[in-house]
Amino acid sequence: MKFSKYQGAGNDFVVLDNRDGQYNNISVETISALCDRRFGVGADGLLLLTPHDLLSFRMVYFNSDGSRASFCGNGARCICAYACALGIVEKGQKFSFEADDGFHSATCSDDWVDLKMIDVQSVEQTLGGAFLNTGVPHFVVEVENLAELDIMQAAPHFRHHEHFAPDGTNVDFISIDAADAISVRTFERGVEGETLACGTGIVASAIVASLRTNRKDFKVRARGGNLTVKFQKNSDNSYTSVYLGGPAVRVFDGDWIER
Repeated sequence: MKFSKYQGAGNDFVVLDNRDGQYNNISVETISALCDRRFGVGADGLLLLTPHDLLSFRMVYFNSDGSRASFCGNGARCICAYACALGIVEKGQKFSFEADDGFHSATCSDDWVDLKMIDVQSVEQTLGGAFLNTGVPHFVVEVENLAELDIMQAAPHFRHHEHFAPDGTNVDFISIDAADAISVRTFERGVEGETLACGTGIVASAIVASLRTNRKDFKVRARGGNLTVKFQKNSDNSYTSVYLGGPAVRVFDGDWIER
């Protein structure tokens, strides 16, 4: 099994070329083994690049525990960089692809991808924070002393709260550093721990921050690097033209021998 390893602001992924369909039935056990950081390649998730009849490709995403998720923002940016490396799309040219949450467009440059996210229909104020769906569900809460936060203690209360049943939610803790700058830490379901960056969480956090600052563009600092978010807010409180920009870097290629 030939694979590539990519990372987007420290959010890392195993990527497989599935244009011939050989990984259509990849098992939960294989995904978990590949993503294991001690006995496998090590990753926050696994990406399949599969063919699409009308668009450049289709993205299928699995969490590191083998569960399938509808979308991953940094994973999408990484698979776009992978498609560019394979020659499926051209650097500097806008292209479109499909994921489980819908259609997306993107543009790749040198180790950077700007990705159009899905529209956000609403933001619910609840439990002292805000809940919204940016491809997957996120609960965002502003905190003091973000750097010192014990996220493994603070996040599970919201991750498994009955309000978000039955599937639970991702949890983002933010600090607003300036009118157009925020810092974000994310606890991801499926990983069941903190990741160095989460694209959908970064977008969710920027939208929630805009409720206080009225900005429509943000510089975002995650533990794994810096990203950008921009969007339009509409009169019905929906958000459109949502873009996530950030690094997407090929780390290495390899061969996996399943045992």
